[in-house]
Amino acid sequence: MVEVKDLCKNYGPVHAIDHVTFSLKKGDVVGFLGPNGAGKSTTMKIITGFMAPTSGEARVAGFDVFESPLEVKKRIGYLPEVPPVYTDMYVRDYLTYVAQLKRVESSHVSAWVDSAIEKTHLESVANRLIGVLSKGFRQRVGIAQALVSRPDVLILDEPTVGLDPKQVSEIRDLIKQLKGEHTIILSTHILSEVQAVCDQAIIINKGRIVAEDTIDNLEQLEKGTSALKVRLRKSCDLKSLFSSVKGVQSVQGQETQWEIKYSGEDVVHDEILAQLVQSRAGVIEFLPKRMDLEDVFLKLTYGQEGPA
Repeated sequence: MVEVKDLCKNYGPVHAIDHVTFSLKKGDVVGFLGPNGAGKSTTMKIITGFMAPTSGEARVAGFDVFESPLEVKKRIGYLPEVPPVYTDMYVRDYLTYVAQLKRVESSHVSAWVDSAIEKTHLESVANRLIGVLSKGFRQRVGIAQALVSRPDVLILDEPTVGLDPKQVSEIRDLIKQLKGEHTIILSTHILSEVQAVCDQAIIINKGRIVAEDTIDNLEQLEKGTSALKVRLRKSCDLKSLFSSVKGVQSVQGQETQWEIKYSGEDVVHDEILAQLVQSRAGVIEFLPKRMDLEDVFLKLTYGQEGPA
């Protein structure tokens, strides 16, 4: 459904994306993950035809993004990071305008607009000005405009940025409801979002794809590594304390809050606890921590030690 091959975008000597290649099948729900500035939005803009690449190619449903741009745009629904809404229009009028702009057959416009409103739960504000709506509702209008043409591919770029926790939960539930109806690309740096709604993930860093697999398989990249969450009564430098302990891979934290990653048998676990007791820092909490997508993401994008 979506094929990207050797995609590059350069700004002078800076490589925004560097030979990005991936393919998605119909119905896939994929998280496009990466830290800020990794190249996520640039890739999405190229796939949607908003921006030309320096080299490489992108295809949607077999159509080249730049050789057949109208055919591609018919098959894509796109929500950029800033929703493309006209604040001086009413919700229903705006969605009708977008449907016509996307060349939806006139006999289908009204029904498809109603369907988009229903899917995004905009019934209560359908006849209100977009400019008076809350940010959460404006985001829903943005998703509705992406859905109104019933596209094969739905691309959502940071759909929950700036929303409060309740609005974030509502948008995630909405994306879950759309599973199976569209091929969905969710571009984000919020890991919990990907774990909540996606079946697989592509991780990009510094313009290059560093991992691509199902969520379960990516989490297995840290298999064999265990972690401990430690909370102390007194401040203590655990990095120095465990620098010579065999099996300890990394120590992150400061003062009284720490996370220790290690590999090996339970004897390593016992040695860590023994060292903590000898330090007389006062162990308040000593808990195993499940290794998950966050650990893999930090390892692939920031290195073993995580962000500074």
